[in-house]
Amino acid sequence: MALGVVAGMALQSFTEAAWVTEVTATGFEKEVLSPDCARAAWLSPLRMIADLFLRLLKLLIVPLVLTSIITGVAGIGGGRDFGRLGGKTLLYYMTTSLLAIGTGMVAVNLMQPGTGAELGLEIPSEFGEGVKGGFGDVLSRMVPENIFSAVGSNSNMLQIIVFALIFGYFVARTREPHGARIRNFFESAFEVMMRMATGILSLIPYGVFALTAKVVGETGLGVFAPLASFMLLVIMTLLLHALITLPCILKFIGGISPIAWMKAMSPALMTAFSTSSSSMTLPVSMEAVERRGGASNRVTSFVMPLGATINMDGTALYECVGVLFLSQYYASHSPAFELTLGMQFFVVITALLASIGAAGIPSAGLVLKAMILKALGLPDDGVLLLLAIDRPLDMLRTVVNVWSDSCGAALIAKSEGDKILDQKPTTLSHG
Repeated sequence: MALGVVAGMALQSFTEAAWVTEVTATGFEKEVLSPDCARAAWLSPLRMIADLFLRLLKLLIVPLVLTSIITGVAGIGGGRDFGRLGGKTLLYYMTTSLLAIGTGMVAVNLMQPGTGAELGLEIPSEFGEGVKGGFGDVLSRMVPENIFSAVGSNSNMLQIIVFALIFGYFVARTREPHGARIRNFFESAFEVMMRMATGILSLIPYGVFALTAKVVGETGLGVFAPLASFMLLVIMTLLLHALITLPCILKFIGGISPIAWMKAMSPALMTAFSTSSSSMTLPVSMEAVERRGGASNRVTSFVMPLGATINMDGTALYECVGVLFLSQYYASHSPAFELTLGMQFFVVITALLASIGAAGIPSAGLVLKAMILKALGLPDDGVLLLLAIDRPLDMLRTVVNVWSDSCGAALIAKSEGDKILDQKPTTLSHG
């Protein structure tokens, strides 16, 4: 990002820009760099690099989300403890994720960080077809008429997610050996997609450099003021969920001391902050919940791996805030992008269901944000712009994800009769 800023400022001082007026498809006039301008010639390859990275990113969306959700849901339904234990776990995950998203949605609507922001992003002509209409229209379009046509477009992600949830549930209920064969196939496909995602996301620095240089070269450093406001809002809402909402649930529903539980979970939270990966933190999380927290192995081995797969409070909150921030930016430049209640409901539901398909690797939320923006019919370059400030936010939201998983494990273990925090915390082994 720093190199991109330097390159963008160098482009600004390289030559005087020649600006011309261009009329968009919707009849709006906007100032753009003349193709004959030397700065525009230098910005062209940067724009191409950013576009190439976004194409690679969109390549991941359908197969990664589809295989992740099917694998996770099939694994839940197939477990022998799915009855009572699974019901409690899913109720907790859905409740806390909705509370996280609700916190973010209220905060971003109150503070309006995207209104009036100058981000230098292209203003599209209109919203995508998937969010047009009222509340009932959004609900009716959640179920695909034809799954093969739905998977042919990233704009139909809500339909793909609903299909994956239903398909995964019935895979778990299919008799052997057929259910196991399908489950093994999607588990293998998910592992391949995780490898692909890791490889493509390793290109993030190049995409961030190209887009940062492009935006700064066109608009100057003013773009970072609204990004700082957005970053502050995300940090505030993540801390609110982690330090107010989840501790209140622990204290008043489970009767568990939030401070004592946080101390017990400190090794896992520190690991989550340093790795930005729920999956890499999982061994430490499980050992902390069981050995330091006092939960039984039966609860820990079911709740924690499941949480690392489908319970992403921090990620769901971030996706909602990020998408609404960009929507506010577009709405302040064109009244056509004012979000109705039905559209905000679409964002909330998509963020909730998409968090189930979030891979537990650094910056995986980037894929989900691109997915939601595509479903809204909004440009993808806003994703890379937010990615420039993503790393510290990624570290913090991973901590929130792991903290929520551990709180869920404590509540469920207490309800199953385990004696939580009745033993002195032991030092974690690192063998």
